[in-house]
Amino acid sequence: MPLIVSGAPRAYFLSDFDFTLPQALIAQHPAPERSGSRLLDGIAAPTDRVFRDLPSLLRAGDLLVFNDTKVINARLFGEKATGGKLELLIERVLTGNQVAAHMRVSKKPEVGATVALVGAPGAHDNLRATLLGRWPDANGPLFRFVLSNDAGDDPYTLMERHGHVPLPPYITHTDSAEDAQRYQTVFAKNPGAVAAPTAALHFDNALLAQIDAMGVQRAHVTLHVGAGTFQPVKTENLAEHRMHSEWYDVPAPTQQAIADCRARGGRIVAVGTTSVRTLESWAQTGQTTGDTSIFITPGFDFKVVDALVTNFHLPKSSLMMLVSAFAGHEHVMALYRHAISENYRFFSYGDAMLLHKEKPAHAAV
Repeated sequence: MPLIVSGAPRAYFLSDFDFTLPQALIAQHPAPERSGSRLLDGIAAPTDRVFRDLPSLLRAGDLLVFNDTKVINARLFGEKATGGKLELLIERVLTGNQVAAHMRVSKKPEVGATVALVGAPGAHDNLRATLLGRWPDANGPLFRFVLSNDAGDDPYTLMERHGHVPLPPYITHTDSAEDAQRYQTVFAKNPGAVAAPTAALHFDNALLAQIDAMGVQRAHVTLHVGAGTFQPVKTENLAEHRMHSEWYDVPAPTQQAIADCRARGGRIVAVGTTSVRTLESWAQTGQTTGDTSIFITPGFDFKVVDALVTNFHLPKSSLMMLVSAFAGHEHVMALYRHAISENYRFFSYGDAMLLHKEKPAHAAV
């Protein structure tokens, strides 16, 4: 069952997180420069900035927490023995060269069947996938395959050589060399994500150096972003939504960096909703590593994060609910109306905004 953490002072429903977005505002390509994208300062009244202005909104002693997951080339194409086309989106790498994957096919192959996968040009190593069943159980939403070739390479090697960048469904072009570079953070380290932690895509090395020089600290967590991040919530009653699960890790140096930041009176600034989900899952459960299906909706009691850098999210998505829980539903919806009126670019390759945690109603002003 999903971990649902709510307790809102009023009931929220799916329709509360809907908005109309012009198709033209869905970014199909990144900005020419990472830090050249726009930044909506949403701390108070909306203020239009450029992302490289972010250091002026930070203070010495603050701590930026990034997600250092690395996007894998998780999309593979193949053909069944009958000639039918097949597409795999590998969600997780398991033990024994096994993977858990989404499968798009007109008629799924039988358990035990092996399908030939399309290898990279010039690579004749007989890439293939053998279906073992469902995952994580007999009724699971994913399929379990053995991914192999004649040389016995591991799945990560095979995906790196033969796979395609798993661009989101709202990006309509096929993956390119630009995507291989730009749909990845400059500090990506731990392979396992099928979607980028998009708020961190705006940081380039020059901006990071500037942030370091002004005394803002940096730390990293890992959350391997799954394809479920793009799935809209479909139940009007939010309590009925089944949240997807993702693996996370909060390493010991990051735990210490957070404690040190608290001690000096700095702010914990999460870069992206994946960093928020990781930090708040740790705070809720006490587990520094494991799987999380945390579902954050208005009324959630944030234990760790004070400020958030985030991109603009899909209507009716769990991430819209998360940012509304963090900064206040009315405030966030007003920021989105401003962003649309000012032609901000939306979603993975789009622009960003900075939010502060909403003060409790009883807090002193």
